[in-house]
Amino acid sequence: MNYPSRLIEDAVSEISRLPGIGKKTALRLALHLLKREEQQTRSLSDALLNMRTKTTYCVKCHNIADERLCNICGSSKRDHSIICVVVDTRDVLAIESTNQYKGLYHVLGGIISPLEGIGPSDLQIDSLLARIENPTEQETVQEIILALSPTMEGDTTAFYLQKKLKSTGVKMSTIARGVPIGGDLEYADEITLGRSIVSRVAYD
Repeated sequence: MNYPSRLIEDAVSEISRLPGIGKKTALRLALHLLKREEQQTRSLSDALLNMRTKTTYCVKCHNIADERLCNICGSSKRDHSIICVVVDTRDVLAIESTNQYKGLYHVLGGIISPLEGIGPSDLQIDSLLARIENPTEQETVQEIILALSPTMEGDTTAFYLQKKLKSTGVKMSTIARGVPIGGDLEYADEITLGRSIVSRVAYD
């Protein structure tokens, strides 16, 4: 594509580096910013730069934070006796959007994947054990919820955590897996359908 300006071309090149954005979408966004007030573009630029340079991670759960503790760990309205273990911040956001969970989180920062060279020592597992074995007055953990993706790597990570945490005596649970609401049984894969049968619940 022949761009009318090298500056536009440079902007399109950088924007298209973002996941899910191709050259056409990047060009549309660049032209949109060009038409807007200069202050709007400056505000966007400042917000992105501040996000990149000032964002930190919670010292307790490793979720993205603005300060030493994230707003979830620092909230007195959360249930500090339950920790939901997730892979990354996107999982925290997904669970929070349901408005069904009021406990705390622990972000592992990945999952065990030998093929990619990721082992237990690369994850935030020791700090999870520390939260359980060295409870504070505000946080005495009674239950761990494993909310990991139902993949081979996710199951491997869950199995490892179960072995590591067994000696602590803390109750362990995992998120339910089954046929989604509104889904047809004929389209469900065998593993999902099988787990739905095995993990069946009483009909009230």
